[in-house]
Amino acid sequence: MKQRIPYTKPSITQLEQTYAADAVATGWGEKCYDYINRFEAGFRQYLGSKFAIATSSCTGAMHMGLAALGVGPDDEVILADTNWIATAAPIVHLGAKPVFVDILPDSWCLDPEKVEVSISKKTKAIVATHIYGNLCDMDRLLDIGQRHGIPVVEDAAEALGSVCKRKRAGAMGTFGTFSFHGTKTLTTGEGGMFVTQDAALYERVLTLSNHGRAKGQTRQFWPDMVGYKYKMSNVQAAIGCAQLQRIEELVGRKREIMAFYRERLEKYQGLSLNPEPPETINGAWMPTVVFDKGLGVTREHLMAAFKAENIDARVFFWPLSSLPSFKPVEQNKVARDIPERAINLPSYHDITEEEMKRVVGVIQSYNQL
Repeated sequence: MKQRIPYTKPSITQLEQTYAADAVATGWGEKCYDYINRFEAGFRQYLGSKFAIATSSCTGAMHMGLAALGVGPDDEVILADTNWIATAAPIVHLGAKPVFVDILPDSWCLDPEKVEVSISKKTKAIVATHIYGNLCDMDRLLDIGQRHGIPVVEDAAEALGSVCKRKRAGAMGTFGTFSFHGTKTLTTGEGGMFVTQDAALYERVLTLSNHGRAKGQTRQFWPDMVGYKYKMSNVQAAIGCAQLQRIEELVGRKREIMAFYRERLEKYQGLSLNPEPPETINGAWMPTVVFDKGLGVTREHLMAAFKAENIDARVFFWPLSSLPSFKPVEQNKVARDIPERAINLPSYHDITEEEMKRVVGVIQSYNQL
């Protein structure tokens, strides 16, 4: 049997191991926040954001950010139906209602027109998810938010390295959130980041992130409110510091892999890959192929073909409204259609040219192409 090709795995070098070992050996007592502070500072600088808080997950960052905006029972939060459950879960946990809207057929991100018609008196926020590294139309979404007095927040879990008009994904909305899960371009194993330009919002989230203990509170073990426990560990942050030193290499490699697939596949009629419109840079977290409907290629065909070649591939995200926890939203036609004829391709840092050729070969094997 041919050697297995995984769809993702992290790039961990001696630098990460050295920093992690140092955090384990010395990062206690007065030094227990050293790598966390360093990671937050480095991430702020990279992103161009005034404030950053390292968290245990992107989900936790989103939860605290929405809570700090006052999202609660009877509120509504608009988001794309094409999403991972982690984007909707914090909305539900806060007692609010996720309002799922359809996506654009080219970017697979929020359709601004559908967003605007879905706004009600209960709408408290709009979550713009940059799916697979593709960018939402932030100009239009921010305009909608401004005209209606609704904050637009960015789920940039998958968009590290993506840029729109010289602004990095995650740094354009009221706040942004990032994931450093083991599958992501930059990883801390598990982990995330909350970022914002808003000092008051930052202070509220900072308090929430530490069991409700305010930054200036002088009384020991005195929480000013009931908060959360979404803090990143110093050891995780040490790994993050090393990864951040390599960020240009990590993102650059992702873009090289995407370019390889694009060069060899876009010449075929009837399929498309992650878009990169003018004035944007796609961070290329997850190369994805969508087949035209007329070709008759299905998700099940694709998964079976890759499995036969001992290659891991991921299905395109199911629409959240198709899950048993939510009510179906049948009018979200694009979000329901694309997953049936799309596939995520292997794109880990150390994938070889021969391995990528094997991946391309599976797609080329379809006679319709």
